[in-house]
Amino acid sequence: MSFLQLEENTLGVIVGHAKRAASSTARWIGRASAAHHASLGTAFLGLGAAIIVGLRAVYGFSWFVALWDTYPLAIVSLIAWVLLAATLAATILSARVAGDRLHDWMFVTFLLGIAGTVALDVYAVWELHDLGRTATAALVTGMALLAVVTFRDKWEVLGAAGVLGLAFTILIFLNIEPGAELDPRWVAAQLTAIALLVLPALIGVVIVEAFRRLVQVELDRVLVQSTVSAPRFAVGMLASEELARLDFAAEELLDSIATGTTPLPLTPKTASVAASLATELRLHLIEGRRETWLYHAVSESEMLGRSVTLIDKSSLAGLLDPTQRDGLLATAWLLLSDTAKANAHRSMTLQVGPLDPTATGVPDRKILVPISITTTGAPRNRVDPSVWDAIERVGKYTDTTQDSSLRIDIECLVDNPADA
Repeated sequence: MSFLQLEENTLGVIVGHAKRAASSTARWIGRASAAHHASLGTAFLGLGAAIIVGLRAVYGFSWFVALWDTYPLAIVSLIAWVLLAATLAATILSARVAGDRLHDWMFVTFLLGIAGTVALDVYAVWELHDLGRTATAALVTGMALLAVVTFRDKWEVLGAAGVLGLAFTILIFLNIEPGAELDPRWVAAQLTAIALLVLPALIGVVIVEAFRRLVQVELDRVLVQSTVSAPRFAVGMLASEELARLDFAAEELLDSIATGTTPLPLTPKTASVAASLATELRLHLIEGRRETWLYHAVSESEMLGRSVTLIDKSSLAGLLDPTQRDGLLATAWLLLSDTAKANAHRSMTLQVGPLDPTATGVPDRKILVPISITTTGAPRNRVDPSVWDAIERVGKYTDTTQDSSLRIDIECLVDNPADA
C-alpha cells in the first residue's frame, strides 16, 4: 500500500524521494521526540527523577556528616559534594531554561562534573581502603544520571553509567590494602556501591523507554481511531498535509497572475509549474476515490502498518458503519497486542470481500460483506476475551486454528449502497 510522489514539488523545490509506504502518523507527529529533548510527557518523569536524586543526595550527605571525623581529608570530600550539587543544579536549570532540552556542551559539562566529584571523593577517603563504605558523594553520581535520562539518548546514559561502574570497580581493586584479608562484609559493601552506580541509570532508561513506547502506541491508536467516522473514500492525514501544500501553491500562482506579478502569457518555466500542480491535484482526487478509511487506518499506523496486510480490491470496507469499523480496528489492535508477547514476528492478513452473489438469508436493503482475519502465532486459547466482543460488533463470526495460526471469518451486514 504505497504510492509515489514527485521528487520535486510544484514550486520547484527538491523534497527528496517520497515513497510513502505504510507511513506512521504517530512517528510523523512525534518528531518532537528528537535526541536531547524531553517529549511525550517525559518531562514529568524528569521532574520525578530530579526529586529522587535530591533525596538520595540528602541521604548521602547525612552519612558524610556522620563520618566527618573519620575522613583523612574531609575538606576535599566536602568540595566533592559542593561540585556535585553545583553540577546538578546547573544541569537542571539549564535544561529548563532551554525548554526541556540538554545541549551537548551541557551534557559534557555534566559528565565532567560527575568525574570530578568521583575523583575528589575517592581521593579524600583513599587512605581508609574501603571505598564502598566510606565514599559518599561518589556513590550519588550513579543516581545523578537520572537527572539527564529524559534528555539524552539511552545509549549515552547507559554508556556513562557503564564507564562509571567500571572505573569505580578498578579503583576498588587498586585501593585494596596490600596483604589484607578480604572480609565478606567488605566485599558486600563494594558490590553494593557498584550496584548503586550502575542500576539507577539502567532502571531509569527502562522506565523512560517503556513510557515512550506506551505513549506512542496510544497516540497511534487515537489517530487511527479518527478514521472510524471518515467518509467511505477519503484522503489520509498525511495526504491532507500534501493537499494543503498544493492549495497554498495554487493560491500563490493565481494571486501572482491576478496582481500582474506573473505576466501573461506564462513563461515555459511557470507553465511547467502550473502543469505539475494540476497533475498532482488530479492524482490526489483520483486517490481519494480509491482509498477507504481502512486503507488509511492501516497505512498511517506504525503498529498496523508493519504487521497488517490489507486485501480490499473492491473497497468494500468503506461500506461499514462506525460501530463495525470500531469493532474491526479494535480486533486488529487486540490481536496484535496479544501476539506481541509470544511472537516477535507477528503478522495479520485482513481480507475484505469479495462479495458472494449466492449468499442466502440476507435481509432486504442489505448486502453481506465477508471479512477474513488470519493471524500468525496467536493460538485461540491466548486470545483475550475482549477480542470476541469486538468482533461481535462487526458481525457473526466463526474461528478455526491451524498450525498456530488463527483464522476468523466474519459475516458483516451493511447497507446496500444502491439504496442510498
